[in-house]
Amino acid sequence: MKPSKDQVVKSAFSSFIGTAIEWYDFFLYGTAAALVFPKLFFPESDPLVGTLQSFATFTLGFVARPFGGIIFGNYGDKIGRKSMLVLTLLIMGISTALIGLLPTYENIGIWAPVLLIVLRLLQGIGVGGEWGGAALIAVEHAPKGKRGFYGSWPQMGVPGGLLLSTAVFTLFSSLPDEQFLSWGWRIPFLLSILLVGVGLFIRLRVMETPAFQKVKETGTEARMPILEVLKAHPKEVLQAMGARFAENGSFYIFSVFVLTYATEQLDLAKNMVLTGVTLATAIGFFAMPLFAALSDRIGRRPVYMGGAAFTALFAFPFFWLLDTKSTLFIWLAIVLAMVFGHAAMYGPQAAFLSELFGTRVRYSGISIGAQLASVFAGGIAPLVATSLIAWTGGKPWAVAVYLIFMSLITLISVYWTSETYQKEISEERTNAKKEGFQRNTPAG
Repeated sequence: MKPSKDQVVKSAFSSFIGTAIEWYDFFLYGTAAALVFPKLFFPESDPLVGTLQSFATFTLGFVARPFGGIIFGNYGDKIGRKSMLVLTLLIMGISTALIGLLPTYENIGIWAPVLLIVLRLLQGIGVGGEWGGAALIAVEHAPKGKRGFYGSWPQMGVPGGLLLSTAVFTLFSSLPDEQFLSWGWRIPFLLSILLVGVGLFIRLRVMETPAFQKVKETGTEARMPILEVLKAHPKEVLQAMGARFAENGSFYIFSVFVLTYATEQLDLAKNMVLTGVTLATAIGFFAMPLFAALSDRIGRRPVYMGGAAFTALFAFPFFWLLDTKSTLFIWLAIVLAMVFGHAAMYGPQAAFLSELFGTRVRYSGISIGAQLASVFAGGIAPLVATSLIAWTGGKPWAVAVYLIFMSLITLISVYWTSETYQKEISEERTNAKKEGFQRNTPAG
């Protein structure tokens, strides 16, 4: 049965709220990794080495994301999208709040970074399983011709979470350094518990998607979704991975690494840079549905490739503007990069990747493709960028080349795909014989 307009909007809104809360949790760690953790959890190291160690723990969250995608994608294709979204939200909220309660290196020595790593891994598992389900709740409820627009709602949850986490962190980082490092940094992490309560209330009221309900009713669920998608859709998994490189990698350069570069290499105030990231995120929040709606009209590929091309062309100008040390030019650099580069790719991404797979394996397919890319793109981006800065003696040209390299991977991958915006997303698209698997039959 075709969902009503009210159900479509409610599903999209719930995916936005839940995703915003989960990414609030995830991004808090990124900001703290740049500004707090080197001092509190790796104090024995040289400042640059401490930052590298801190970003290494940040990267571990991305290493864990594919495991979350595999686990929750598999059960999301067998049991349903909704139940997985509730579980991932709980995992993220609890692990984030516990980070806010962690004793530091001064209190318990080496156990402090060890516990930090464990909780970061749990964050990665939670967010790795969450995105695919949130995307499908929105996209599979959306009417044909508007999948890009409604699919952008969970995508908007990412800048929403970043905006909220950056704003809260900026508020508490304005405290005197002694108070901020003593207790101020913990409050944003502890607030996660309240946000999780709000998210659970909303997500528990969402209906399962019509596409998956049809699969359940006909007893055609995949027996082993993970193996099936890897055997039947290896090309699509690789395409999804490649499509994410420029989007995911550049995002963490523009929103996380920029904090370290500006404060440590340019000796600028952290609040000024955080304000720039907040401004860019706010504008990107509104740009995403516009780019997604544009993809509903002219196709996913031209919009997505346009964002990747802009990221490549803007790589060197981005750092030229930062190096002026002018507040206005620094804000302009971050805004242009986040809006015309990242938002142009991320806005239509949920619909674009979802349309690559059939319903039976869609949760697994988009989760594996997206989360594997997050390890090799976004997860290592701050670490690689910081290492390149150390290698070049503080010069950013190598980081710009790195951005161009990731953009080329995305341009080639998206060019390699077929246009999907006019295709049906129903299960009938998937040919069981082609996939080489027997579908389940109803019990009894």
